Amino acid sequence: MKIELKKRILTSFVLISILIFMYLYTYVMIISLILISLISWIEFYGIISKIYFKKKILDRILRLLFKSLSLLYLSSIIFIILLIETEAPYMKIYLVYSILIAIASDVGGLVVGRFFKGKKLTKISPKKTISGSIGSFVFSLFLIPFFSQIITEKGLLILSMITVLISLTTQLGDLSISFLKRKANIKNTSDLLPGHGGFLDRIDGIIFAIPLGLLLFNIF
Repeated sequence: MKIELKKRILTSFVLISILIFMYLYTYVMIISLILISLISWIEFYGIISKIYFKKKILDRILRLLFKSLSLLYLSSIIFIILLIETEAPYMKIYLVYSILIAIASDVGGLVVGRFFKGKKLTKISPKKTISGSIGSFVFSLFLIPFFSQIITEKGLLILSMITVLISLTTQLGDLSISFLKRKANIKNTSDLLPGHGGFLDRIDGIIFAIPLGLLLFNIF
C-alpha cells in the first residue's frame, strides 16, 4: 500500500509539473494536450470495444464514428488553444481554473471519503461516498479565495456558482467512466501512470470540466 501511495504521489508531482509548463508555454500545452487526448481516446476505445463491439456491422459503424469523433475532439482542442493564445488570452486562466477545480474535486473526494467514509454514494462506484462528494465541493470552493483576486470581473457569488457546477460535472464525468469500466469489467483503463492507472482514469472529470468551465465563464 505504501509503495502504491509513493507511486501515486510521484506521478501526481510529474503531472502537476506538466500542467505548470503547459500554462507557461503554448507549444508544451498543444503537444501535451494532443498526446494526452490521443492516449485517452485509445483507452476509451478499449473500454467501448469490450462492451459494444460485438457484431461486425455494428463494429464497423462504431469504429468509423469513433474515429470521426476523435478527429473532431482533437481539432476542437487545437482550435480552443489557438483562440486563447491569439484572440482571447484571458481565457487561459478560465481553462486553468476549470482544471484545478477538477483536480481539487478528485483530491477532496479521495481525502474526505477515506477519512469520514459513511454511506455509499452509488452502486456504480462502490468506493465513492456521500461524504467524499461533499469533500469534492468543499475542496473546490477552497480555490475561490486564491482566484477571486485574479478573476475580478466575476462576482463572488457567480464564481462560487461556477465552481460548484464544474465540481458537480467533474464528479458526474468520473462516475460515467466508472460505469463504463464496471460494464467492461476492468479496474483501470491502462497502467501507463504508476499508482493511478491510465490517463483516462485521471482526466475523466477534467474532460467534462473544461468545456463546461469555458462555457459558464463566457455566459456569466
